[in-house]
Amino acid sequence: MDNQNAPSPFARISLPPWMNNALHKVMQDGQACVKSMSSQLHKLGCPPRKDGVNAKPTKGREPKALDFKAKLAKQLQAWRENNEWVDTSPKIEVTVPKGTLCNLKAIVQVGLPPDAVFDIVIDPENKRVFKNIKEVTYRKVLEDDGYRQLVEVEQAAMWRFLWWSGTIAVRVYVDQDRRNHIVRFHLAKEGFMKKFEGRWKLEPIFVDEEVCTISKPSTLEEYELCSRGKGRVASLIKLEQLVQPALLPPPPISWYVRGITARTTEMLVEDLQAEVKRLREGLIPSPLITNEGKLPEAGDASRHSI
Repeated sequence: MDNQNAPSPFARISLPPWMNNALHKVMQDGQACVKSMSSQLHKLGCPPRKDGVNAKPTKGREPKALDFKAKLAKQLQAWRENNEWVDTSPKIEVTVPKGTLCNLKAIVQVGLPPDAVFDIVIDPENKRVFKNIKEVTYRKVLEDDGYRQLVEVEQAAMWRFLWWSGTIAVRVYVDQDRRNHIVRFHLAKEGFMKKFEGRWKLEPIFVDEEVCTISKPSTLEEYELCSRGKGRVASLIKLEQLVQPALLPPPPISWYVRGITARTTEMLVEDLQAEVKRLREGLIPSPLITNEGKLPEAGDASRHSI
């Protein structure tokens, strides 16, 4: 009988007003956090399902690729607003490993961010940029994960020796990775060349880092933060090439050919500098910058990448 007057274990517990208010605020904050996370996932191509569980990214959407294009468009716009830059001559280093014609290293700085320079280097139509490329006779994409591609390419390269001239067909495998801005290449089929390999490596230069008064940025994210997204990004270009013809000419002909090869590499880098300058100064249109300085539609921007 005594148990009849005992309070039910399910009876509502009376809490002090201050505790009720605190619990109410915690619940509101939690709901806002879940709503915000759901909104962000939806923007990344992960729309919520009816059961409340977020689905995998929808097929065909590449949030990271779109993010890269948006960042590059902002960096290019910073150069359009301030295109002051002084080009310097590339530094060329020539060594002669045993059994090869030469190993070439070229270093130069250019006034555009690595992603923009990367696009020029991997462009299937870059024969308009590099004068020693007569035509691309073969091209096939072997692998493609969005950021990295493995491509087989054959180019007809022009050559000149004394009063003779002609073209050389060179077929290479090109491994191009946007994540680290490195383009590696090596010979796919021997012919005139027995060995032809090397790489392009592009590193960022924080041109306006003096605006970062507290500390110098060590990453692109830190630089964008301290410069409020207005800091210009340039590139340090490093090109390495190992060249070994099928028939290695004896001295002094090899000395002359080595000099021509070094000069050809220097001209290659100078051609790239000239294209960067045209793009930086707006003399040629960028697929990532409209006349109003806005990011174009994804379909328009994707035409530039391969």
